[in-house]
Amino acid sequence: MVIQKLQLIHFKNHPKRIFEFSHQINCFVGNNGVGKTNVLDALHYLSVGKSFLGNTDQNNIENGEDFFSIEGNIFDGEKESIIKIQMPRDAKKIIKKNDKTYDRMADHIGFLPSVIISPYDSNLISDSGESRRKFLDAMISQTDSDYLFNLIQYQKTVQQRNALLKSFAKNRFFDPESLEIYNEPLIKFGSRIFEKRRAFTDSILELIQNYYEIISKGNEKITVEYGSDLIHQNFEDLLSTNLEKDRALTYTSRGIHKDDLMFSMNGQPLKKTGSQGQQKSFLIALKLSQMNRIKELTGKTPILLLDDIFDKLDDTRVEQLIELVNREHFGQIFITDTSKERTEAVVRKINEESKIFEI
Repeated sequence: MVIQKLQLIHFKNHPKRIFEFSHQINCFVGNNGVGKTNVLDALHYLSVGKSFLGNTDQNNIENGEDFFSIEGNIFDGEKESIIKIQMPRDAKKIIKKNDKTYDRMADHIGFLPSVIISPYDSNLISDSGESRRKFLDAMISQTDSDYLFNLIQYQKTVQQRNALLKSFAKNRFFDPESLEIYNEPLIKFGSRIFEKRRAFTDSILELIQNYYEIISKGNEKITVEYGSDLIHQNFEDLLSTNLEKDRALTYTSRGIHKDDLMFSMNGQPLKKTGSQGQQKSFLIALKLSQMNRIKELTGKTPILLLDDIFDKLDDTRVEQLIELVNREHFGQIFITDTSKERTEAVVRKINEESKIFEI
């Protein structure tokens, strides 16, 4: 997959801007705060319909304007498609493919797969399990539309069950049969999600270990383990065992919405024992494994977004990374950096077609 052209209107700090890209390496250079990362965020929008920075859609509209628009020309090797995202300030976001509006966002996910490596990735190690669950869900959703459907249905059911538990507590009344209505869909959708999460995690472990060794040139033993309540107990028994606890807490306390990924190095938590360099190398290995699996499962080559990696990694590791993704034929790459000279030097060594945009 190749993004040939990008047009931004009133997106963050870009009133209007048009880029025509190289099919290999594209670099955005300029001082901090000029909007380089915002361009990557626009590319991320084209892929999954939302910001990777966690901003709400309305907050991405340029100050004083009524909307933003992002338009990309995408070539899949056979034909060109135009993806357009429009976000009015006081209306619903619209995503179109070739002027046809998607009925559901889920119908678009997977058309233009992407992987981003950014300073925010450190949250995957330092934050709670929620960050890692979202990452796992995003990885699988780009390759499996059924998974995304199951996930949406599961989340809706949890919300409905929680609302009923709160209503019981508020009215000092309990009807177990009413609560049972939600158990069946929780079990059905939750069990499907569990199996796919476990299979996906197993499938990327060896890839992560291989990439980590290449990037870090280290001998550490890296492992990724999927943790879930369903490993030790089936979902029906889990709900039954925790019924009284759920009533007391007024929410569904156990289930696949509490799953986690455990990252370790030499048998110890990576968060505690890994140096900054080791953690960065691990996160890059994790993202490259994600790219590899997306390509293998979908036949599509994801775009790779590299945000501010020169300031987070030494030049040698950056060169190893870019050489690696080129050698693996990972496809189109987008890079941000504050130094044009540094970027040009690295790209020159790779000897690939490139474009540098000064922002």
